[in-house]
Amino acid sequence: MKATIKTQGRQFTVKEGDILKVNRFVDSSAGDTVTIGEVLMVGEGAEASFGNPCVEGASVTATVLENKRDKKIIVFKKKRRKGYRRKRGHRQEVSIIKIDSIQS
Repeated sequence: MKATIKTQGRQFTVKEGDILKVNRFVDSSAGDTVTIGEVLMVGEGAEASFGNPCVEGASVTATVLENKRDKKIIVFKKKRRKGYRRKRGHRQEVSIIKIDSIQS
């Protein structure tokens, strides 16, 4: 069974056993169980049910495998012929989750 979920401003189409990299869940650690209630679509083919915007009573359960920081992104600003250069780096906090079950 497939489901389209919305978590932390992003949408993912998932099935059981999928591993995702999402923005970090606050106050979670490795091994915690997270329930995602914003399910936009659940099912496959003719049995698919769509929400307006969310399917009522549907949820997705996931396990947090790891909390870490993502690759560094370099932000470089420059204005030509003015001597203005700024170089900054940013590392996003991410959670690696595994989809355990989809309830419809």
